[in-house]
Amino acid sequence: MNKPSTKPNNPCFSSGPCAKRPGWNAAALESAWLGRSHRAGGGKAKLKDVIDRHVELLGIPQGYRCAIVPASDTGAVEMAMWNLLGARGVDMLGWESFGLDWCKDVESQLKLEDVRIIKAPYGQLPDLSEVDTDRDVVFTWNGTTSGVRVPNADWIKDDRQGLTICDATSAVFAYDLPWEKLDVVTWSWQKVLGSEAAHGMLVLSPRAVERLETFTPDRALPKIFRLTKGGKLIEGAFQGATLNTPSMLATEDCIDALKWVESIGGLKETIARSERSYQAIKNWVDKTDWIDFLAEDPATHSFTSICLKIVDADFAAKSEEDQSAFVKSMVKMIEAEGAGYDINGYRAAPPGLRIWGGATVEPSNVELLLPWLDWAYEAAKDAETQQAA
Repeated sequence: MNKPSTKPNNPCFSSGPCAKRPGWNAAALESAWLGRSHRAGGGKAKLKDVIDRHVELLGIPQGYRCAIVPASDTGAVEMAMWNLLGARGVDMLGWESFGLDWCKDVESQLKLEDVRIIKAPYGQLPDLSEVDTDRDVVFTWNGTTSGVRVPNADWIKDDRQGLTICDATSAVFAYDLPWEKLDVVTWSWQKVLGSEAAHGMLVLSPRAVERLETFTPDRALPKIFRLTKGGKLIEGAFQGATLNTPSMLATEDCIDALKWVESIGGLKETIARSERSYQAIKNWVDKTDWIDFLAEDPATHSFTSICLKIVDADFAAKSEEDQSAFVKSMVKMIEAEGAGYDINGYRAAPPGLRIWGGATVEPSNVELLLPWLDWAYEAAKDAETQQAA
């Protein structure tokens, strides 16, 4: 087929760090609190502004606590697990790379005794009816590396005895989360907000705070993990007094991203933008015979990390190594044309494509990418034929 004539205005489709908000430039950082202590009044005010805007935009319930923590979403999840797990048995859910990493950490690092690991292969979701929410539960809401999300929280009991710890880094600002079902929620600035990386967000329900203040884990906690002192929550951490030194440049960028969310209509519109990008891809998949979603159940399709698999017979007959090489050749062709960057599937996932559809991506740019995928697929097949000849 002929090479498409139109390219996306912004060809950035990485699943993290993700595209900056439309219209972003470095001038957005001119008011950053630089060269001053983050513990001075102005610095704390900036950090508290990030917390307050998140709480307001996301509708986080009164009584829940929200903090900025070190080491992005990974640090926030680890902080939650190291502080909270061990008071009762825990069900660990894994169906993609990051969820499986949390399973490994609980088994190999925390070495808890009463652990049930409930897994599913890439493209599927574990049987949520097996989960016992009278135990603690750790799960990802949206599997970034598999494109598989939980469709709802109906499987979580309202009167549960355990804590639900949710890694929601590819979900916050893309779905309307049922906060009353979640006791710990983590995310990073670099995903749906498209802000800079290295900082995480941690939300605790009153039940999670109670656990922190009444349970002392039988293990040492690094300084940057400690959320209590003398058996009481470190309140300053939830008022902008971060546990370690944050980047005030990244903080300013996050404030800019949050202001952009406010300007377009808030959470309702960020969700709608992700849904429109997903729908554009779904419409294309429905009419294209060589591609399909990696997620097998449409109810579990991610609207942000949209993972795709090639389904034609020739591709299926290849070894996994040759499948990976074919996909890489497609990706390189598209990148060489400046039509789309960072769309290869995650390294641990089955060979395929991954397109970020979070709110900072213009749905119109997703639509402009799709003809390039068709072109690259045909071009890669032609190249194989010529090489074979």
